[in-house]
Amino acid sequence: MPTGGGGLVRFRLDISYDGTDFSGWARQPARRTVCGVLEDTMSMVLREDVRLTVAGRTDAGVHATGQVAHCDVAGLPAGFRDRLARALPPDVRVPDIRPAPAAFDARFSAVRRHYVYRVCDRQWAADPLRRKDTVTWPRALDESRMNEAATLLLGEHDFAAFCKRREGATTIRELQRLGWTRDASGVLAASVSADAFCHSMVRSLVGALLAVGEGRKPVEWPAGLLRTDTRASSVTVAPAHGLTLTQVDYPPDDQLAARAELTRNLRTASTPPVTGTAAGPRNPA
Repeated sequence: MPTGGGGLVRFRLDISYDGTDFSGWARQPARRTVCGVLEDTMSMVLREDVRLTVAGRTDAGVHATGQVAHCDVAGLPAGFRDRLARALPPDVRVPDIRPAPAAFDARFSAVRRHYVYRVCDRQWAADPLRRKDTVTWPRALDESRMNEAATLLLGEHDFAAFCKRREGATTIRELQRLGWTRDASGVLAASVSADAFCHSMVRSLVGALLAVGEGRKPVEWPAGLLRTDTRASSVTVAPAHGLTLTQVDYPPDDQLAARAELTRNLRTASTPPVTGTAAGPRNPA
């Protein structure tokens, strides 16, 4: 059985939540957060202190179907997943929890995060059952223009223009995927993947592309902002509730330690370790 140190066992949790009524992932005084609810509930069920390390923190209103975290505990009793589900509120679930290698780190071992942003620009077609994870947009959007602009943003760049800067933190990221598709019901979905994201990056990229889709900005405008080293005030951050974290990718078990070491070297020269409450790689919001 893999251990996380001190005789404890490391477990990986796959987590889903509706972010509507949460003030984001990270614990905050007097606020309801995903981390706070999960840690408190797990601690109550296990009767030991549980602390989670997460792949990336989501902000208020952002959802997840593929969030990942890990914890080190003495062990899990039989039927723990069912017991946890009964104790948790209905807007957060842990579909899977299993032992993980000691080298597994939900934050540092990750090689890629995936998100989807949903927007419907045909108000008559907006599905009332999807109103909490789909933004209804009041103006028509041209997805071909948005895709043309998105292609120009791919690759490794300094995305300072699209990020809320944190003191000392890098804004250099590798944007691996950014593209829009429209389904049969008329809903547009942006699929976004990168090695990591800085604070508000995805929602800022989406906001810039929506301006292009409306025809208010030229196709070349978002990529042109990559030449700046400060946040662009002309970029409107898209609403939080359209964004969902869908997946986090990890390397094979025998590469976990090497990946974690590499990521630490890249990301932590000026960033404190992340737990449920500390700062670290953000999921965009």
